[in-house]
Amino acid sequence: MSRVDFYHLQKQGLDEVLPKLLEKAYATGKKIVVKIGTEERVDFLNALLWTYNDQSFLPHGTHKDGNAELQPIWLTAENENPNQAAFLFLVDGADADNNFLSGFERIFNIFDGNNPDALQQARQFWKNLKTSGNECFYWQQDDAGKWSQK
Repeated sequence: MSRVDFYHLQKQGLDEVLPKLLEKAYATGKKIVVKIGTEERVDFLNALLWTYNDQSFLPHGTHKDGNAELQPIWLTAENENPNQAAFLFLVDGADADNNFLSGFERIFNIFDGNNPDALQQARQFWKNLKTSGNECFYWQQDDAGKWSQK
C-alpha cells in the first residue's frame, strides 16, 4: 500500500505549485516520476521547470532528452518508471491503475479544485484508493497559499 497525498489547488495554479512541491520531494534524495495528462503538457512543464526560478535548479528529463535511468525527475504522459522512482506525481488529469501505483512508496495527486471535472475525478480516485487500502491524505490551500491537512 502506498501513501497518497491529494493537493487541492484553489489559490494557485499547477505552474506555481508543482515546482515547489518537486523541490521538496527532490530534497529527500528520492527519484520522481511526474505523470502528466498529455504530451503537449509534458513539453510545457519541461520548459517551465528549466525557467520557473533563476535561483533554483530541478534536474529532470523527458523522452526527448533520453537517459531516463539517469534522470532524478522524469516527466511523461505514460505509465512508466524508467528511473526507478519512489515518488509519483499525477498532474493535469493523469491517472494510473493500482498495479502501476503499487510500484511507488508515495503518490502526489495534484488537481484543480476550480475545475468540476478534475474535482470529480479526484473524488473518484480517492474512493478507489481507499477501497484498495491505501493511506490517503488531503491538503488544501488557505487564503495565504499555505497547505493544511484536512
